[in-house]
Amino acid sequence: MIKLWMAPAGLHIEPGQIHDANELARIHAKGFYRGWPGVEFVSFLEDRHCSVYVACDAKRRIAGFALIRAVADEAELLTIAVDPKWRGKKIGHALLKAVFEDLMMSPITRMFLEVEEQNTAAIKLYTRHGFSTISSRKGYYAKADGSAATALVMSRDLG
Repeated sequence: MIKLWMAPAGLHIEPGQIHDANELARIHAKGFYRGWPGVEFVSFLEDRHCSVYVACDAKRRIAGFALIRAVADEAELLTIAVDPKWRGKKIGHALLKAVFEDLMMSPITRMFLEVEEQNTAAIKLYTRHGFSTISSRKGYYAKADGSAATALVMSRDLG
């Protein structure tokens, strides 16, 4: 069964593939201080507990992606990233929507994520999608200036 979801700006969302790993790493590095290398994305793409959703055009140029890990009846959004030239076009919204639609066909009943407390755009996106803050982790994210930022732990029921 082929999984496809519609996305804005002429894009669609489909499952990630092994050959996407380096492009995912490139996009991730543009959005995070500590970007993950391509080999790490290969590991995620090969892991049966992980799912990668890519927003791309008809020529499979990737605008953004979401990565989740599911175990038992819970899932964690490990990361979501949108290439800077595609930001502000509701790509993150479409990726989350695809993730939720896909998870509705699974035994997953709850989803978790961590987000840097100063990332207001991401927090706004997650709140719009029904996530609420359940705790925090001080010093969780390393920052470029050598300091550490607090992560908010958020969750959402899927049932």
